[in-house]
Amino acid sequence: MRLSSIPAAMRSHYDVVVVGSGYGGGVAASRLARAGKRVAVLERGREIQTGEFPSRFPDLRAQMQVRGAKVRIGPATGLFDVRFGEDIHVLVGCGVGGGSLINAGVALVPDARVFADPIWPKALSADPLLQEGYALARRWLRPARDPQAMQHTKLQVYARASAAVGTAPNPAEIVVSFEDTMSAGGIPQKACTRCGDCCGGCNVGAKNTVALTYLPDAVRHGAEIFSEVKVSSVRKDTDAWVIELDPDHVISTGHPASIRADMVILAAGTLGSTEILLRSRERGLAVSDRLGQRFSANGDIIAFGYGAKSPVNAIGVGYPAKTGIVVGAAVSGQIEIVDPDDLSRSMTIQEGAMPSALAPVLPVLFIPNGRLLGAVQSLINGVYKGPFAGLQTFFAVSHDSASGCLVLKDDRLDIQWPGAKEEPVYKRVDETLSAIVKEAGGSYVKNPLSGTMMGHQPATAHPLGGCGIGEDRAMGVVNHKSQVFDTRDADPTAVHEGLYVIDGAIMPRSLGVNPLLSITALAERALAHLCADHGLAHDAEPQPAR
Repeated sequence: MRLSSIPAAMRSHYDVVVVGSGYGGGVAASRLARAGKRVAVLERGREIQTGEFPSRFPDLRAQMQVRGAKVRIGPATGLFDVRFGEDIHVLVGCGVGGGSLINAGVALVPDARVFADPIWPKALSADPLLQEGYALARRWLRPARDPQAMQHTKLQVYARASAAVGTAPNPAEIVVSFEDTMSAGGIPQKACTRCGDCCGGCNVGAKNTVALTYLPDAVRHGAEIFSEVKVSSVRKDTDAWVIELDPDHVISTGHPASIRADMVILAAGTLGSTEILLRSRERGLAVSDRLGQRFSANGDIIAFGYGAKSPVNAIGVGYPAKTGIVVGAAVSGQIEIVDPDDLSRSMTIQEGAMPSALAPVLPVLFIPNGRLLGAVQSLINGVYKGPFAGLQTFFAVSHDSASGCLVLKDDRLDIQWPGAKEEPVYKRVDETLSAIVKEAGGSYVKNPLSGTMMGHQPATAHPLGGCGIGEDRAMGVVNHKSQVFDTRDADPTAVHEGLYVIDGAIMPRSLGVNPLLSITALAERALAHLCADHGLAHDAEPQPAR
């Protein structure tokens, strides 16, 4: 069953319009549809169902959109949305389900010191609903540890190499089902086949994406989802919010110029929600001067170890499997290095797997500047034996200064962070990863594409901030309930009634862990407050399929 409808079926007015369909948008759509509201979800990407994710490199390439000051490649609805910046690069997901479609699915709760930071409003950090939000997020996304994790070669190699840092890895909690079941959204799921393709899109249907949990629940309760519809800006009319749709993003016929709603929830992700508000401000919406500030890369590093002494088997095999190798999930285990005296020095390093659709081209990525011997050999013989069988992939998350800034430049979002690559976090993580890779007998490769158009800039798959939470408009863009501050009023805490931001954009700092669980938890909390403020029934428990 497809969740989305054709744009021609879109009504002119809804009680609630949710912009974006990731973790924040999914929670909002489910909760408000359950409360009896007429809800429309607008998603700029396509709907890709289980079994339709790229399994070959030509398919993956066709789903790649790359945007930068000097480059514009691929369809505007491509699943993998890559933003090249002068200072930092960003990868986000684009589709019905948002980033949940292509993330590794790691579900972690931040160190308690993150929320103890005074940058968070006390009304949030001390709110019991925050912990209830995490509990609800876990009930809906069902994080679990792979019972076979320690049997996977890539985690065994990692465990041996961890002697270099004196901390052994543990199996990671990931939002993947390891037995046949029914999702919290009432969708039948097959057990994980441990193919390693989580980050390319799960063709098994075992990963608990938003498209298998919150969104089908929302549709079951009457919400309507429209894919390939991009929002340009929002403005307040006399009696409603007007959501202006991007005329250059017309994919299907019957696309209206705008729709109206009593309430708008921006959940288009850190980049999307911030861009919409920036453009809305240019067109007259009174928003905090903090808009676009405190952009964080969450201390992210994606790096590689090449030439380990023993096979690693960290390249996905697809479904059905291309070979008899058992890889495991994209992340099976992680090392958590906790500095009790300095939170910024704590980090989590996860062993990872590259999706099978990238397998044919992986050697090409390592060839620039004659970087690695054996890459040409692997182009001929494949990556499941020979040099690339020993390829290690690492996903690291830590803490940065959140000093980036999102601005509009020629009416498109531009990421500015001079000196981003000098952030202390990158040196710390590099040193740790270098030691681990050396212990495995390999060579550390921070960025195999540094000799190409990617340059030497850092890259993140966990962008945060831009519409940060604050006590008032001098400190943030939204209040602790995710309501957007209104700068027309003398009261610094005044808000635009009916305008919310509920996604990773509201994080005022790095989290130091993969953010999916926190984004979902804060969304659950925000919806609990929203329903209470508007006298709406708040039903948040998963229900059996009907």
